[in-house]
Amino acid sequence: MLTAFFRAFRTPDLRRKLLFTLGIVAVYRFGAHIPLPGVDAKSLSACTSASTKSGTGSQAFGLLNLFSGGALQQLSIFALGITPYITASIILQLLTVVVPRLEALKSDGQAGQTKITQYTRYLTIGLSVLESTMTLTAARNNPGYLLGGKCEGVAVLYPAVTWEGMVVMVVVMTAACSLLMWLGELVTDRGVGNGMSVLMFTSIAAKFPGSVWAIKLSSRTLGGWPAFFGVLALGVLTVAAVVFVEQGQRRIPVQYTKRTVGRRSYGGTSTYIPLKLNQSGVVPVIFASSLLQMPVMLAGLTAGPASTKGWQGWVDRHFSVTVHGYPLTYTLSYLALILGFAFFYMSITFDTVEIADNMKKYSGFIPGIRAGRPTVEYLDYTATRITWPGALYLAVIAAIPMVALDRLHATVAFPFGGTTILIMVGVGLETVKQIESQLQQHNYQGFLR
Repeated sequence: MLTAFFRAFRTPDLRRKLLFTLGIVAVYRFGAHIPLPGVDAKSLSACTSASTKSGTGSQAFGLLNLFSGGALQQLSIFALGITPYITASIILQLLTVVVPRLEALKSDGQAGQTKITQYTRYLTIGLSVLESTMTLTAARNNPGYLLGGKCEGVAVLYPAVTWEGMVVMVVVMTAACSLLMWLGELVTDRGVGNGMSVLMFTSIAAKFPGSVWAIKLSSRTLGGWPAFFGVLALGVLTVAAVVFVEQGQRRIPVQYTKRTVGRRSYGGTSTYIPLKLNQSGVVPVIFASSLLQMPVMLAGLTAGPASTKGWQGWVDRHFSVTVHGYPLTYTLSYLALILGFAFFYMSITFDTVEIADNMKKYSGFIPGIRAGRPTVEYLDYTATRITWPGALYLAVIAAIPMVALDRLHATVAFPFGGTTILIMVGVGLETVKQIESQLQQHNYQGFLR
């Protein structure tokens, strides 16, 4: 990986793209430290520092805080990060299977994809308004729930902030999210890698060193050093395992018969359908986390974490993640949702009927399998078999933080697991592959000259 980056910096084209990408990342991280208007920076800094040291940071808004690189706990202008865009993209992708209009646009090629991208932007704005309103409501009514236990009863917003001021803050957060969306698209067009993925990677990497060191500070055994080195050792093994699985694929051979059209001959080649072991990526983990956070967020916004009666109390006991660990109900629901979403997402992204029709249209077939319905059944059977180990792999990776929290005697979240490690490794691999492909293209051009 490092060799590819060093070689890229020696290539003028790639050097410009890498510097442009790093410049956008610097702008993003700078904006993550600019507080919103109306935020009492002194009170906010005091309570978040105390919450971090005691390991009582926000759990209900943990996914938002992860994708914002810690900007949510600082209530900065980039507090939402790119979470609204990620959510909008996933929603549009799922609706493509259900809504005929979107399905038709998907089949229209580049023009249809441009229209879907436009719809994604509109939905991102709507979700930004909703999420910013929820975040500011929690910051005003229940800051301890949003920022951590040490912030309970602390006014992180100035008392003089009226509803007009809240509207201004919502507008600022929404505009900042739109700016991030634009910056991500700039990186995709003029930089290296997928812009949204790079910004997501930056958010997670920004919190990573602090998360590892916080485990050392919060551990109760021998000053935290055994936990610190244990986390690093387990992290290296986890990264190696994730890279190994993410690169694994089942190659289904496809043979195209030779056919003559006019004076030209086509086909007569052999290829394969690459079916990845983890075809659904990190989407099932994000879906499961988001769904399980929704009841906890609603309970905290309506009654606060201190409520012990009614449905709020039941949700708090069975689904609220605390410094003492993960409730059994939360753990089982989390793993079950990951398994279910893995199969569901595979079924909508790997359309066996469409693949079989395309193969038949261009005189292709799988050796030993008849074209048409038998090909569809074979692809369904193969996809189901390969999805099982992929889904179990996602469940194991997601369960690592739950086990490590108890075994390492730490009171903060384990950084090597779940959404964190899958996104970091996935984005890292894709970015390096893109750099290497551009390096090969440059070398071919130099050879031809």
